This record gives sequence, C-alpha cells and structure tokens, in this order.
Amino acid sequence: MADVPQWRITGDWFDVCKCGIPCPCTFAQAPTYGDCEGILAWHIRDGHFGEVRLDDLNIVAIGYFEGNIWAGDTKATMGIYLDERADESQRTALQTIFGGQAGGWPGQFASMIGEVRGIDYAPIEFEIADDLAYWQAEIPGKVEARAEALTGPTAPPGARVQVHNAPGAEVGPGQVATWGRATADRADAFGFSFDWAGRSSKHFPFDWSGPDD
Repeated sequence: MADVPQWRITGDWFDVCKCGIPCPCTFAQAPTYGDCEGILAWHIRDGHFGEVRLDDLNIVAIGYFEGNIWAGDTKATMGIYLDERADESQRTALQTIFGGQAGGWPGQFASMIGEVRGIDYAPIEFEIADDLAYWQAEIPGKVEARAEALTGPTAPPGARVQVHNAPGAEVGPGQVATWGRATADRADAFGFSFDWAGRSSKHFPFDWSGPDD
C-alpha cells in the first residue's frame, strides 16, 4: 500500500437491524431469525486521508446476510451511500477507506462483504445525543434509521446499557457497545425494502487508521 497515505478517522457508528434485542451478531453468534437485514451508519467527527480532511462526513449502508458472518461461512450483500457534500478528493478518500483498499479495520471488514449492489451519493442527515440517549440517520425517501438507548425499570436514570470487548464488533476490537431499541428501521433502495422498527440497535465509537504497517 505504498501509494496510500497515512490516514485516520474517528467518530460514531450505529446500526438498526432485524435481530431481537440484543443482536446476537455482536456476540459473534448467528442472527436471531437466521438472517440479518438492516442499516449501518457512520459519522466522521474528525479525520484525514493524507492532506484531505474528512471531518463531518457521513456514510450509510444497507446490508443483508444469512448465518453467522463472524464464523466466516457467509458474506454480506450491501448498498452504500456516501455523503453528497464530499468533493472529488474526499469521495476518492472515502471510497478507498471504506472499500478496504487503505487497510486498517475497514480492510478487514471489507473481506466480509460478498456483493456491493451499488455506491451512490446522497444527502445524509446524522444526529446523535451527547449523552447517547438516541442516535439517528436519514436519507429522505430512501433510508430512515433511529433508535433510543435501551432502558428499563432497574436501569439507573441516564445510565446506558453497555457491553465492553464485544466479540463481534463491526468497528473492530476494544470499543464499547451501547444498546438501543430501533424506533425506525426502514429502507427502500438498492433492491432492499424492509421495515423492522422495534428491534435491535447499538452504537459504537470508532477510531481507525492506516495503512497497515
């Protein structure tokens, strides 16, 4: 990867999916109903690809797979939206990183994708509460993903339900999952059409860099 500059991006990732709460994929198990379908969203708080700044850009993907993806016996089918605000150099950087060609964790994650139905550019609205009470992303008319932090009668006020060192973390090792309940999980794009509101969601921070040494 001699032609890939040094890069780093940090930010927020979440999904809303078909699985029951909590999604067993996070524990490196098979999905609740045998297959998993949902929306993945990334917000880059701070980032660069060489001299190209990537701050405040968003990415949304729609995905599906059958079986235990962490066991290596299946691969995901995905369609990907990149932030339409990105200029040409930023688009190249995002496609290189998220396509896996720049190494780092996205390079490993890309190996779990078997088919990409398309890559498009769209206006992506992303919002996350500072206290992780909720997180949401939307592409008007195509994708709506929203969740509220999971709580219950024995949860202390403001305390989040979290898992450390999850064995099936989509953002890579060592981050903390905060569990939520999806209040919206709708997609109509790239041949996907579903509505799984009321099921599992989780938020992870991410901190990735590359290329690999």
